Amino acid sequence: MRNLELPGRSVARSLNGMAATSHSLATLTAVNVLQDGGNAMDAAVAACAVQGVVEPESTGLGGDCFVLYAPKGSADIVAFNGSGRAPQAATAKWFADQGIAKIERYTPHAVTVPGAVDAWAQLLRDHGTRSLGDMLQPALRFARDGYVVTERVATDWASEVEALSHDPAASSIFLVDGKAPALGSVHRQPALAASLELIAEQGRDAFYKGAIAEDLVAHLKELGGLHSLEDFAAASGEYVDPIKTGYKGYDVYECPPNGQGIIALLLLNILSGYDLPALGAMSAERLHLEIEATRLAYQARNAYVADPAQAEVPVEQLLSEDYAETLRRRIDPSRAGIPSAAAPVAEHADTVYISVVDKDRNAVSFINSTFNGFGSGICGPKSGIILQNRGAAFSVDPEHPNCIAPGKRPMHTIIPGMVAKSGRAIMPFGVMGGQYQACGHARFLTNLFDYGLDVQQSMDLARSFPAPGETAVEAESGIPREVLAKLEEMGHRFCPPDKPIGGSQAIQIDWDQGTLAGGSDPRKDGCALGY
Repeated sequence: MRNLELPGRSVARSLNGMAATSHSLATLTAVNVLQDGGNAMDAAVAACAVQGVVEPESTGLGGDCFVLYAPKGSADIVAFNGSGRAPQAATAKWFADQGIAKIERYTPHAVTVPGAVDAWAQLLRDHGTRSLGDMLQPALRFARDGYVVTERVATDWASEVEALSHDPAASSIFLVDGKAPALGSVHRQPALAASLELIAEQGRDAFYKGAIAEDLVAHLKELGGLHSLEDFAAASGEYVDPIKTGYKGYDVYECPPNGQGIIALLLLNILSGYDLPALGAMSAERLHLEIEATRLAYQARNAYVADPAQAEVPVEQLLSEDYAETLRRRIDPSRAGIPSAAAPVAEHADTVYISVVDKDRNAVSFINSTFNGFGSGICGPKSGIILQNRGAAFSVDPEHPNCIAPGKRPMHTIIPGMVAKSGRAIMPFGVMGGQYQACGHARFLTNLFDYGLDVQQSMDLARSFPAPGETAVEAESGIPREVLAKLEEMGHRFCPPDKPIGGSQAIQIDWDQGTLAGGSDPRKDGCALGY
């Protein structure tokens, strides 16, 4: 039971259906779809499309998508990988010949072919009850008629003025006199509205084979990109087999590589060897173990996680108890380790995550992203579509498993999660925040299962994160000063994050009571809402 004397959100509770997103307009859209007879997949796609308009720094048509789906609450989890691929002309030799040692964010080489629209179309075709055209209508209306810029969106938008200043098309749509739109102002995207209308009328091919593809490819080529119309026409996501681990009697599911979900499972495997409840939820000892385990797990991520279609990814080894024990033995319970050099990786990113459960207990864990805020900062001049910068996660070292190659998918940070028990799905969940997500999954679940916090409290609890390649640990202000002081005595160094660490949503299914309980992270502008 929540202590009502302390500030904080209450858990949303309902009988029939529920949605939890990082923007209130997206949550309302999803619930409207459910109340109109649509199912969880319909609602998730509609909500995501809305977020691509009203939360444009985080996601959109030019992003990628991963989904876990539990039909009728079954533990037979369906996984979909909607991540984009590098152009066919993108070879490591080409980058070497050009003297490019790192793929920079604001270049066309950071753009892989966006996978989101194809993912939405396939998922609605196979698991929805409504058409893509119908599910795009709420987003179309917001793009055409306008929406109010909310607090977190305004903050994130203002931090990405530089990203939007590299491309005149992006600047003309997303900046007002060289500045981000003000908090509370009304913003419209008529070019994006026209693109949404075209996709609604003609389907996903309007994006990959029609005028939209022509606009995007022409602009990328103009900037020196290697993309072709054939690359866009060949785009297609795929169903994949989910991976899982056991934790405290629960089965935790993630999408397999090229996503970093395997690292969330590795973290849980490492932490399962400790008696966390005996340490206290906000104790220095618990945070120390989490920081050290995260550093080790992310080193493994940077060394091994890549596109399994074009590289050897040791999935079974990474998920084995022997490997978790090997890493545990490297953790000194009383002293911070010395962070070893990590492979270069992209910085923190923006993402949207959506949980939806309907009256039939179809459960969707849905994540969509342009990676960094406003992605590459490259925008289709006619289509109004911002393109992601997922290619910045590629290496250009031919010996690295995540080296760029024709048609290859980069290591991905966005990861939906699903928890099951006794043959039934009991919680779609996810965490936003780019690199933080794997660490965030483990922290959220240990808050829930080890410390008995409710779904909202598990999100609210202050966070820390040892970003890959950094010696200082990011720490939110909610961590008590005395705890930080003890951790500093153990050898840790701390710095404040540039913005709140991540965000999250989750919906718990109580099969005995027939009820739903949802939470939405206060670090974002969203909410959980049921009916």
